[in-house]
Amino acid sequence: MVGAAQPRVAMEANPAKLEVRGLSVFYGKTAALREVNLRIRENEIFGIIGPSNAGKTSFLKAINRMDDFTAGMKVEGQVLFDGKDVRQWRNVYALRRRIGVVFPLPVGLPLSIYENVAFAPKLSGIKRKSELDGIVEWCLARAALWDEVKDRLHSLGSLLSGGQQQRLTIARALSQDPEVLMLDEFSIAVDPVTTMRIEDVLKELRREMTIILVTNLVQQARRLADRTAFFLDGSCVEVGETKDLFSGNARSTRTADFISGRFG
Repeated sequence: MVGAAQPRVAMEANPAKLEVRGLSVFYGKTAALREVNLRIRENEIFGIIGPSNAGKTSFLKAINRMDDFTAGMKVEGQVLFDGKDVRQWRNVYALRRRIGVVFPLPVGLPLSIYENVAFAPKLSGIKRKSELDGIVEWCLARAALWDEVKDRLHSLGSLLSGGQQQRLTIARALSQDPEVLMLDEFSIAVDPVTTMRIEDVLKELRREMTIILVTNLVQQARRLADRTAFFLDGSCVEVGETKDLFSGNARSTRTADFISGRFG
């Protein structure tokens, strides 16, 4: 469990953690994504950039099977997680423990800071206080929040600042010991200093899990992502090594135009 977690060591060839085949997402008759095909490797930060309404959030929802609880959302195609189609998981909650997601605006549980992080481990059957204490400290430390809250763990999480609540949300996601962590434009709700702190956290977490980073900040993808995908109008226009895309070697002029700020 998290309190004694050891870094997951990627295999030499960095095999695919997620493989997306022909993924399309519809809301009613409107297509948000069309025939997306890509592979996301173990222990990489995979960036996704693109303008508003490009289908980036819908992509995350399809991976995490949030369409199960989203009225009118329909998913076609396959998402393979460690080679198994996520649609074949009978227990969607078990799937979400392995594929965590953090959305732009932090939504804390109406509980103390401690209980926000201990909630999922308790549900999984962990009862010993010493073990829960270790998990809470580990997760808050990994989210760069421990030093700021260690003396007020029993205060309401909702009383934290916006940036602290965002990091608390990350800590809560980490409490389930995910293999994949998806973040959807986390920097919208936080200040630049906190953004940089979370970025440092993600660089460390990359050694232990796969991270999918949807960002509205092109330069953030440049700083963090090993590879980056450019989404536009519901399509994945291009996927490539981030250093190549940002050094003028994008294959698509649309990718190059977006990265250079000509539109977006």
